[in-house]
Amino acid sequence: MTYRGGDLPTDEKRDAPQVSLPLTHSSTMEAKLSHLATLAQKDKTPAYLSLLSETLSRPDTASLPADLHVLIDAVANPDIVGLVTGRQVISELVKSIGAGAITDHNIRKRIVEDALATLQPRIASYEEQVNSLRFQLADLLEVEEEWTEAARVLMGVSLDSGSRSLPDEDKFRVYVRIVRLLLEDEDSVQAETYYNRAASLSNSTTDREIQLQFKLCQARISDYARKFLEAAMRYHELSWVAEIDEEERKVILSHAVTCAVLAPAGPNRSRVLASLYRDERSAELPTYNILSKMFLDRILRPAEVKSFEESLRPHQLAKISISSNDRLVSSVDEDDLLEPSTSTRKGPSTVLDRAVMEHNVLASSKIYNNISFHGLGALLDLAPSAAETMARRMIEQGRLKGSIDQVDKLIWFEGGREEDDAQGKAGGLGDVEQTNEATGAPFTKRWDMQIRTTASNVESIVQHLAIQGLIRVPA
Repeated sequence: MTYRGGDLPTDEKRDAPQVSLPLTHSSTMEAKLSHLATLAQKDKTPAYLSLLSETLSRPDTASLPADLHVLIDAVANPDIVGLVTGRQVISELVKSIGAGAITDHNIRKRIVEDALATLQPRIASYEEQVNSLRFQLADLLEVEEEWTEAARVLMGVSLDSGSRSLPDEDKFRVYVRIVRLLLEDEDSVQAETYYNRAASLSNSTTDREIQLQFKLCQARISDYARKFLEAAMRYHELSWVAEIDEEERKVILSHAVTCAVLAPAGPNRSRVLASLYRDERSAELPTYNILSKMFLDRILRPAEVKSFEESLRPHQLAKISISSNDRLVSSVDEDDLLEPSTSTRKGPSTVLDRAVMEHNVLASSKIYNNISFHGLGALLDLAPSAAETMARRMIEQGRLKGSIDQVDKLIWFEGGREEDDAQGKAGGLGDVEQTNEATGAPFTKRWDMQIRTTASNVESIVQHLAIQGLIRVPA
């Protein structure tokens, strides 16, 4: 007998063995869903919830993501299940995932991401569930230290939708968390945008923990924006908060010292340096040496600066550009080139470079009555004209008292007391009463004042040591 096309004869077709293919978990889930779709509407909700519970309690989790994908896709379709039933089932799923029904991190993350992809186009119907899934995904990403990805997930949370608006306190928490996550990856530009949103809601909560997180974000934003003086004050304030762990407070205090060192030289920075120097905890910091030298107006040497530079973060080592005007003004004169030690640098190259140079200019004003352009340039490792430009700018901004004699190429320093008023005496012995004499000679008056002040300080130190019993004063 012959036949074509692979068709068996009727008798042989009847006698052929029947082969059944094993059903996969996904096909089993689809079969169960097809059966549940035929139920009456009132019976669907408990049936779907029972199927969800059965699926989550299954010991074999390998096929769980695929099964839940089929389930979510089915219940999210209002034409098959209905909106009320769909919301109840999805809410129960979100609640179970959040409660730890799925312990494996990778499987849990995959299910949450898949659920978000399925529900996001239907966010009008499942907004609350989508927001909850986003918070869970952000938690998972934060555990993996995927800071920016976690922040982007939170940015997608609906905070001001027409159907459901979160309270201001919850919005504030979300914004602060986004800022914190972005700063972990040093994305200060986008972090500042969400910081400004959080700032407008900062009075909406009395929760101490979230308020401290916001204040720390304030300090870090100022730090990244190179507002170092403001950042130093905020860091130092936080370093005294008892609710913060002691080790964390030491780190915050160290940040305060670093920002104070990098701040522009002047009376305001001197006040911050004085506050940090008098803080007994500062002596335990590795940056205490440079802090003390800056507070005591001592000139910093390259080796000390190099050691401090190693502790700085990338944004604190940012390069700074020199304006075209400063570049033109700071050009090296032919007469200066005759000096063998003349530098050709036209300005500071980094934030730290600028801070150290400005500090050394102020320190020079406490040592010398005047200094030549060439001498200041040698001290700062700048071209003489560049050193003059730096001193001129500091005088214009009120951060240095003095005058410039361009004919003789000299910078004259005026004997001001603003620094001592700002930071007090190094020994904390108070001010020395002084009287002025009309000698008619300004430089003689200055010299006499320096002698009088030095003698008075020595006398105060001797009295202090005598009170402590360290020396014996003859009667």
